[in-house]
Amino acid sequence: MDSELAVLAASGATTLVSLMVTDSWIHARELVGRYLSRTGADPGTFGDLQNARNRLLAAEVTERERTAREISRRYGDRLRRLAEADDGSDEALRALLTSLLQLSASTTDSWRTVDNRISGGVQHGPVIQSGSVAGLTLHMDHADRQ
Repeated sequence: MDSELAVLAASGATTLVSLMVTDSWIHARELVGRYLSRTGADPGTFGDLQNARNRLLAAEVTERERTAREISRRYGDRLRRLAEADDGSDEALRALLTSLLQLSASTTDSWRTVDNRISGGVQHGPVIQSGSVAGLTLHMDHADRQ
């Protein structure tokens, strides 16, 4: 059971670190923060998570991978210790990992590649390129076109 907890904790920590650099960070921070602070033993958990993210984002490109590994190892240890304190039960940790993986998958699915092209000669007005535009109204002063 200890090795299974270690694998779950490491996977959770790795997923957490990958979410630190996405738009889903706040949701991930809330999930992990609630899990880590549910015993009430660590009131600074949310601040610690934010500080870890800030450290990762501030790391130089050459240090980013090492910083990510350090943060992942630190949170992997914390997750594992907390799961072990729950009499070795992996249910709560497994639920957290499932939530983080779903969050990570939704972040990955939201990326799209955009390839904008304009053809057909010279455009004598505004050109708007977008995936979708709703309720758009363009106002042009025709006096300026003389």
